[in-house]
Formats: sequence, C-alpha cells, structure tokens
Amino acid sequence: MITEAGTAPRTLARRLLPLQIGVALQGLILWVPIEKLFMTQIGFDAASVGLMAAAYAAVVPLLEVPSGILADRWSRCWVMILGCLALMISSLLGGLSRNVITYVIAAMVLGIYFAFSSGTVDSIVYDTVLEETGSNELYERWIGRTRAVESGAFVLSALAGGVLAQYTSARFTYFVTVPLVGLAIIGFLRFNEPRLHRAAERVSLRSHVALTFRTMISSRAVLRVLMLAAIAGLLSQAIFEFGPLWLVALAAPAVLYGPYWAALVSTLGIGGLLISKLNLERRLMIAILIILSLATALLLAWSRSLAVLVAAQIVLALVLVLMGIHAGRLLHDAVPSSIRAGVSSGAGTLTSVLFLPFALVFGWAAKENGVYWSGFMLAAAVVVVSVLLVVSVRASRGMTPVHVATTAKQQALDVAGHTHIACKQLVELVADYLDDALSPELRKRFEEHLAGCDGCTTYLSQTRLIMAELRGLSDTSGKVDAAQQQKAMSQSREKGADDLALLERLDNPAKRRRLPEDRQRAGAIWHCGASAGRILRRLPAST
Repeated sequence: MITEAGTAPRTLARRLLPLQIGVALQGLILWVPIEKLFMTQIGFDAASVGLMAAAYAAVVPLLEVPSGILADRWSRCWVMILGCLALMISSLLGGLSRNVITYVIAAMVLGIYFAFSSGTVDSIVYDTVLEETGSNELYERWIGRTRAVESGAFVLSALAGGVLAQYTSARFTYFVTVPLVGLAIIGFLRFNEPRLHRAAERVSLRSHVALTFRTMISSRAVLRVLMLAAIAGLLSQAIFEFGPLWLVALAAPAVLYGPYWAALVSTLGIGGLLISKLNLERRLMIAILIILSLATALLLAWSRSLAVLVAAQIVLALVLVLMGIHAGRLLHDAVPSSIRAGVSSGAGTLTSVLFLPFALVFGWAAKENGVYWSGFMLAAAVVVVSVLLVVSVRASRGMTPVHVATTAKQQALDVAGHTHIACKQLVELVADYLDDALSPELRKRFEEHLAGCDGCTTYLSQTRLIMAELRGLSDTSGKVDAAQQQKAMSQSREKGADDLALLERLDNPAKRRRLPEDRQRAGAIWHCGASAGRILRRLPAST
C-alpha cells in the first residue's frame, strides 16, 4: 500500500505510538545503575561476577536466532511480550536474591529477555513502514525515533534508579521495575502488528530454519551486511564495557562517572534522531563517518587528556550507532519479511560470538601493555567496519525498491521449496511481471505456470485490460471537467456499500466465490477509484 507523502507519516506515527510506549516502559530497568552495588551486598566477588557474566553470555547467543524464527512464524509482538515476562521474572528473582546462585539464575533469565528482544523491534518497525508507505525510505527515521525513546528511558532509569536506591534500598529498585515492565505489555498488546511476515505460504519448521541459516551463510550480500552489523555492534559493546577503564587509568574523580555514563547512553538516542537527517548513501557522508571513527579510536591510544578521551568515546559511540542503524536497514532490505527477525537476530548472535575472543584479547592487552594500547585494537576493528560499510553501500545502490521487493518475493517462494509457482503466489507477482521487474529465473517459473493454468492466464489477461483502461483514463484525465469528476465521485459513493461487501467476501476465505462476476466487480470498483490492488490480491487465481 503506497500512501501519499503527507498522510503516511501521520498514520505511521499513530500506528507506532503503542510500540514506542511499550519500548519506553520496557527500558525503565531501575536496578541497572546500582546492580554492582547490590551484588557486593549479597556476596559477589570478582570470580562470581565472572561466573554470572559467563552464564548470561551463554544464554543470549543460544536463544537469539531461535527466538527470531519464533517471531517470524508466530507473532513478533507476542515474542516481545514473552521478553517482558522474562524481564519481570528476572527482576523479581534479582530482588529476592540473597546469595550468588539465585542471582546467577536471575541473570540467565535476563538473557532470555535480551535474546527475545534482539532484532525483533527493528523487524517490526521495518515491516510497519513498508505496510504504511510501500517503501523502506522512512525506516531509518522511525527506527531512529524508536531508539531515541528507548535511550531516553535508559537515561531516566539510570537517574531515577540511583535516587530511589539512595532513599530506599538497592533491593527495592528491583521490585519497582516489575510493574513498570508489566505496563509495557499493554503497549505491545495495543500495537497493530504488521502482517508481511505471514504473507508467504506456511512451511514446515525444518524448512523455515534451514532457509534462515542458509540465507545467513550462503548469501554473500547478507553475510557481508551481517558482518558489518555484528562488528559495529562489537565495537559499541566494547566502548560501553571497557570505556570506563580509560577513566580509571587517569584516576578520574568518582563524581564524573555518572555524567560520563549518561552521555554515553544518550548517544543511542542522539544517533537515532540524527540518522534521519543524514544520507549514508552519499560518499561524502560515509567518508566523514569513517574519518571520525578512525580518528577517535586512535585518540584513545594516543591521548592522555581526560576531556579528550571522554569526548572521543562519545563521538565514536555516536558514529557506531549511525553505522549500526544503516547496517540494519541494508540487512532488512536483503531478506524477505518471512525470515527477517530470524536473520536480524543472527547479527546479535554473531556479535556475541565475536565479542568473547575480542574481550579476552582486549583484557590481556590492557593488562600487559596498558589500556591505551588497546585503543589500537579498536582502530583495527574500525578499519574492518569501514571497508564493510563502503562495500555494502556500494552493492546496495543497484537495488531499487522494486528489485528489493522482487528479491524478497523470490526468496519467500524458495521458503516453500516449490519448483513451480502456485496460483496464490502468482497473484502476488502479477504486477511485477507486467512491470518486467521479475528476475529471469522467477519470470521463467511464472510463465511455466501460465502455460499449464487457464485460470491464471485469464486472470493475467483481465489484469492487463484493467491496467490498459487505467492508462487510458490517465491520458485523458486532463480533459475531464469538474462536473464529470463530481459525477464519478457520486457514483463511487453510491457503490460504496456493495464494494465493502465484496471486500469482506474476498477477505474471508470461507465466503469467497469463484465467479467471473467477482472479477468484473473488482474491475468496476477500480474504475470508480477504489483500491483495486487490495481487491485483486484477494481474487482466486482460477474461475
């Protein structure tokens, strides 16, 4: 569905509002700023902190892709709700913990929340933008705004959690988090979830899993963008995990850690807002981001000024957010909706897998040579990200929205494992066939189906006639006076009730009638200015 430019943002904003409210409430995790303090109160030492981190790190990559596949096959909103329940259980267990073992279990449950959230919100926003506007052009703007809302919630929870712990107790912040996250479930329930991931023909779980992993491994374009997203995510995680080590090395006063952390977290939101103002398809903009990222990474190795180091970390984190959002768009462009959440979650899994050896080497280098030497590791990773970004953006320039959509449809057909196109699938591809937008292989399969199906051949002929009539109306539109237009609109309104009845019948498979009159009525509705595309997609492929 392609809407007018002025209408689309308004309807898109209204539709995404419940999702953004849910994401904001889900981000109010009040115990995060005082977690380490609470852990020491219940008996944690350096070794047990390492045990907890290992347990958490094992759960997240293990569940990320399976949860993404579950979101693609079932419901992305309900997967988010399951993530909320996991976060509520984790917070409750954490607040009730009085020993290390109980808290480690709470951390493992928290890993379930992060695994279920990974890639899911991005996929929801991308498909919603496609449904509302018929294009991916507004994706970066709206995922950016959603990230900004989430970042604002993180900053608010960091400030409020510290104050709440000061006047009550660290344990109390865990209990207060539970109802706040529970309210997020209401937002997700009220959100009108996009249906693009359910448009493809239902296939077995085995086939779906096989296609998801085959797409991530076999497709060079997808693998390249996955690596871009994963290494950008690795660098961001390294800044957040190891960034405070530079402050420790310079003996920064404790009072600076709060503002420093708030500024670092705020880059998630600032980057989300900036991405809609920048065009990362332009060579100049890419060059600026690459220069900034490399310069700031080298400053972390060379500078001994606290102000310069803090500024370098903030700028580098901001640039990585921008690169990460654009990498997400390129990844979503490269895969169909039916496997989008699964593949997107694969980027998170790859980040976790790569981060473990990176963190070990980073820690060894910082211990043996000082944290400044580790800045060169960040600079090397920035070079890899820069190369992947340039290559990925260059490859994407040949993919127009039509080609992206057609590729997604072809991959959706491959999900079903068919050697021939079914009638239902042919109906979805008719417009692309007439626009000569199908790939040679898909066009061959399309025409092979036509050769053996009289019903679809008739359907294609009728569609051609309708499109020819529309072109004729368009060519003569300048000659139609206002009175004729008013008369046509009046006739269209008189037919409105009948049109709605036809749409209701076509929407309900149990009420569909394989009658030629339905096709003729569909053409008549189109002639009167109603949504022909919506009707023709629901018409049976044979009479």
